[in-house]
Amino acid sequence: MIKTAARLDLVQEYYFSQKLKEIALLNAEGKNIINLGIGSPDLPPHPNVVKALTDSALNEKNHAYQSYVGLPALREAIADWYARYFGVSLNPTNEVLPLIGSKEGIMHIAQAYLEAGDIALVPNLGYPTYRAAVLLTGAEVVDYQLDASNGWLPDFEKMEQTIDLQRVKLMFVNYPHMPTGAQADAVFFTKLIAFAKKHTILIVNDNPYNFILNKNYLSLLSIDGAAGYVLELNSLSKSHNMAGWRVGMLCGHKDLINNVLRFKSNMDSGMFLPIQMAAVEALRLGDDWYDSINIIYKERQQKVFELLQLLDCQYDTNQTGMFVWAKIPDYYKDGYELSDKILYGANVFITPGGIFGSQGNRYVRVSLCAVGATLAVALERVKQI
Repeated sequence: MIKTAARLDLVQEYYFSQKLKEIALLNAEGKNIINLGIGSPDLPPHPNVVKALTDSALNEKNHAYQSYVGLPALREAIADWYARYFGVSLNPTNEVLPLIGSKEGIMHIAQAYLEAGDIALVPNLGYPTYRAAVLLTGAEVVDYQLDASNGWLPDFEKMEQTIDLQRVKLMFVNYPHMPTGAQADAVFFTKLIAFAKKHTILIVNDNPYNFILNKNYLSLLSIDGAAGYVLELNSLSKSHNMAGWRVGMLCGHKDLINNVLRFKSNMDSGMFLPIQMAAVEALRLGDDWYDSINIIYKERQQKVFELLQLLDCQYDTNQTGMFVWAKIPDYYKDGYELSDKILYGANVFITPGGIFGSQGNRYVRVSLCAVGATLAVALERVKQI
């Protein structure tokens, strides 16, 4: 066998990649698993978005390689969207970089800024890709702990006491937070910028959940002093039901963006033009679009609350995003035990919180990406165990 690169030993196959294989096998056995684990929107994009894609795809000239920095129209639409909803002024020429999904942006940023000897701060709890992206650069991951008692926000004083911040080059944050649904406010973001300046740390805010069950739209880039210290990732996957289309964006100071572009331009050859045109149309949608999908998510959230009550779990009714984060009863060893119990006992899959870090071991996460009828069936199945 050909030996793999040593760096590959630092990461494992993504949890959901493994779990979906198991669920596929169970379905092949006739189990008909209800998957409430993954946040993949089941609702369609707006019809105008689909029409923009198909109309553009019919033009035979639109199938060539595209610019590494995206269409001017797309960058302008992103800048307009940020101005309208976040009050952030961006130069579409050099402060906006379209991405083929924001997940790739996490890797591009890590590769552009990190190397062996550096430290990157990663939230525990947090999206597992942050950790993997850092490790694949040869840099060191240092967790900062998030706790319910602190509203799932980092404790800067504790970090200064326990972490060698002189070696820290980059810090990932994610608000509104996944998986907890916790929000940050301008007061916290101001403290975060001050922390970044004090220790010369690049802050990367992953911000795809602002529009789901939330009206308090807030970008870290809106805070005074963010320029030069902040890169912000965003995405149309959740807000516009375009997860499979892979449309993301990176926003920030032109020098920070250009450094990422130096890496990214060696990795891809631009986004399919019809998808870019559809993204322009999506970004032009108004409040009625977000209101319409949130009516549906709110109804589903109530059903998930009922399911979690059956499981004797505790949850915050004010959390945002397309999941419900819940604390498990003391009589379960951890969230994995509860997840397995209902997977094998009720043919319903929910995510164990421990996949997002050790701080999630006493929690589970339930997705809202299932129709009400499916959630009703899940409720009935859980009642039987």
